[in-house]
Amino acid sequence: MALVSMLAKHWRMDVNTAGPGAATPTWVIVRGLSKFEKSTDDNVEDDGDFDDESGYGSDVITERKWKIEAEGRRKRQNTQVFTPDAGQEYIRQAARAVGLGAFIEVRWYRRDGSNEAYQGLCQVNEFTMGGEKTDLEPFSFTLLGSGEDVEIDNPLAA
Repeated sequence: MALVSMLAKHWRMDVNTAGPGAATPTWVIVRGLSKFEKSTDDNVEDDGDFDDESGYGSDVITERKWKIEAEGRRKRQNTQVFTPDAGQEYIRQAARAVGLGAFIEVRWYRRDGSNEAYQGLCQVNEFTMGGEKTDLEPFSFTLLGSGEDVEIDNPLAA
């Protein structure tokens, strides 16, 4: 059987609205995402020395930082009373906090049968909103990881 490409749209992100470390987490989907990109920023130090006779150098990664960049369209419930998407709203509010109150817990996983799933503690950076008068209102944010992002069991596989 031939290999086929995986679709980026199968990523999903949840935020724990009960707060980091809560005894009983409350995972809420962040809806409206149209872009999801997780990356690392690695600190690399030169490990070369005079003992190398081949002329090749050596590098060592001494630290990794992870981040998630996401964007989408702001969503609300289709009711007369304004009720924003709970996941988006939790991230928007966290983007206004500083210090200990700014930490949130997120998990991200594939929803196409893959077992890939991760979870981590982070802070929200650069939450943007607004747009032109004819736009569907966009939003974007960056999550800056605090410590390791750990592999978890995919919540959809349970």
